[in-house]
Amino acid sequence: MSQQTTTRADIHVDAWIALQKDLGKAPNTVAAYARGVTDFAAFCRGQGVDPLDARKGTIAAYLAALHTRPPGGGYAGQATSLPALPRQLANASLRHRLTIIRLFYDYLVEEGLRATNPVLRGRRGSLDGRRRRGERGLLPVLRLLPWIPSEGQWDAILKAARSEPIRNRLMLALAYDCALRREELCALNTSDFDPSHRLVTIRAETTKTKAGRVVPYSAATGQLLAAYLPERRKLSRSRGPLFLSASPRNRAMPISKWTWSKVMHTLGTRAGEPKLATHTMRHLCLTDLARVGWDIHEIASFAGHRSIQSTLLYIHLSARDLSAKFAATAAELHEARLASIAEIRQ
Repeated sequence: MSQQTTTRADIHVDAWIALQKDLGKAPNTVAAYARGVTDFAAFCRGQGVDPLDARKGTIAAYLAALHTRPPGGGYAGQATSLPALPRQLANASLRHRLTIIRLFYDYLVEEGLRATNPVLRGRRGSLDGRRRRGERGLLPVLRLLPWIPSEGQWDAILKAARSEPIRNRLMLALAYDCALRREELCALNTSDFDPSHRLVTIRAETTKTKAGRVVPYSAATGQLLAAYLPERRKLSRSRGPLFLSASPRNRAMPISKWTWSKVMHTLGTRAGEPKLATHTMRHLCLTDLARVGWDIHEIASFAGHRSIQSTLLYIHLSARDLSAKFAATAAELHEARLASIAEIRQ
């Protein structure tokens, strides 16, 4: 920023972003924090409010403005040009923006620049000797069921995958077989595999929770791995990242998570399933483990979750599964109770 336009708020925004780098946050996290806080600061200036003095009303107005930002980039009624949103932000994205602002104000409170944080935190009620009511945050939490393909949709995806290079087919197999996150999949090394026992180590530094785990993979995935390794040796004979780019521009370079996202998007388009994403294979694997009777704690360990609550969000039993279970357990009882209701005459 130029010396002429730098404000007191700009100085503290820059200091907070620098702090995130110094704390060792991932580059993508730092970039997301920087986008979020500078976007909010620009909104405040457009409203004639110093970001350091913003109150709850300003936060609420910002969230409302995110819903109405036009394609040109600025907010409704605001001259300041800001990055255009590709589409209306989802609930999770809005909550992420709100979390960034809350963390920024936590920093200001810690530095003694503010007495309070204007971003209201949601709290659950508790019993700690006295009854306390739960408090709602500024945004509700929407728990959306993950999309998983039906059998017909899965067959269409597999048919489209048959024309993919062996590398992509192996990645698809590992993503499902081991319930891997996108980052975990792309960060796999050749040394992470134990072919004799068909085990793969997910290193702690590559995981979301920073906790490593060892998971098995199937014989079919092992066959794909054996078929891919000679292809990889044509690109590089050095040990290291397993999945390498074969494109002339990035030849023998490790593929990025963005590349894998593009591969899955293209595959979903060819299969006629635009909802297919990198996380779909993980959702499907964990759901299948639940379908065959795995205990919730076993699924959490396999998935690398710290909390059972996280595991519950990933387990999606389809209406067909629920119908089958209902028919096997409760249908007769329900029919008996409903029979008397059906006999009622006007």
